[in-house]
Amino acid sequence: MDTVGRHYIVEASGCSPEVISKVEMVEQIMSQAAEVAGVQIWAISFHRFNPTGVSGVVVISESHLSVHTWPETGYVALDIFTCGQDARPTVAVEHALRELGAKTAHITEVTRGLHEGDQVYFHSIVTWEEDMPGVNGAKNTAALGISPAAGRAKAASKAATARRRKRKS
Repeated sequence: MDTVGRHYIVEASGCSPEVISKVEMVEQIMSQAAEVAGVQIWAISFHRFNPTGVSGVVVISESHLSVHTWPETGYVALDIFTCGQDARPTVAVEHALRELGAKTAHITEVTRGLHEGDQVYFHSIVTWEEDMPGVNGAKNTAALGISPAAGRAKAASKAATARRRKRKS
């Protein structure tokens, strides 16, 4: 099944207030996330709110990375969408979570632009919770294991089945 891109929506908890309150640090983390994902940066715009909080976007050829922070609660909302087969959005998510100091993350992967050869597009959604490596007793100190292929394939299969059922009704 063909796809146009992958979109990650991430709720990060327990992030470092010292990091997520500083516009320069958040901008650097998100710019580096784009670089490690292997995408081309077109524009960067970040803003610090008074008294705290940062919002920003990194516009890339393949789409965007955006972030909104709430240092007073240690919460960060990430949105990373990439198109094409060469981009590595999971690497961007992993980098951002690690550098923001997240302890846990609720991750939703939306596989976008799916179709069955008929140019009628739909998406699939997979959602899971992650404990960050080395935090909360997590043993894995390597990659987070974001976006397991089996989970994506299962969700795509369910979406295709649901779409076929809808056509019949």
